[in-house]
Amino acid sequence: MRVDSDFNDIDAIGDDHVSSSSETPMRKDAFKLTNEEKIDIIKDDVRHIMETLGLDLNDDSLSGTPNRVAKMFVNEIFGGLSPDKKPSASTFENKYKYGEMLVEKNITVYSTCEHHLLPIVGKAHVAYISNGTVVGLSKMNRIVDYFAKRPQVQERLTIQIVKELQKVLNTNDVACVIDAKHLCVNSRGIRDIESSTVTSEFGGKFKEKETRREFLDYIQLDTKF
Repeated sequence: MRVDSDFNDIDAIGDDHVSSSSETPMRKDAFKLTNEEKIDIIKDDVRHIMETLGLDLNDDSLSGTPNRVAKMFVNEIFGGLSPDKKPSASTFENKYKYGEMLVEKNITVYSTCEHHLLPIVGKAHVAYISNGTVVGLSKMNRIVDYFAKRPQVQERLTIQIVKELQKVLNTNDVACVIDAKHLCVNSRGIRDIESSTVTSEFGGKFKEKETRREFLDYIQLDTKF
């Protein structure tokens, strides 16, 4: 498991973090509250944080910040926590009989590091080999976006994307590589603005050396973001 170099006991993330499943850790009562109720509670919490920092919330520029942040958390950057927002991914018969690899590369990733709640920004490259069905290209982007919109670690995000596409396409032959910058590394701590993190998950035929090499050859053409 990757962690920051300045990780210490105070920042402990739990003994079960490394061995936890690929599922996002959620409480059983995660959806007891409505989105509106969550926004009201988070708004008060953000206000308390800002006041504790000494900010004057009577200032015109700051007065609306707690509400804006709360709405952003619930409706936008953490919207992927809600099963209701999971994209429907209809599949179609592979009438073209296309039997080679299909690669969707340079899918924009905007996520949030669950350790410091700072942005993760990068590109995902996804591929599959049809087992008789295909999925609309935009659905691959939407699946990436859905799992990215939650507090994440990049390793889990990579696995979740592959598992979801394997389920949708009814095949193990799915792969994903993510190359992303973590602002918890770039803007704080070591503050290394050049480094990025690369994670990969290969299923089925992509575990074979030649198939994996073909996929990696495709995506290395342009991995800039």
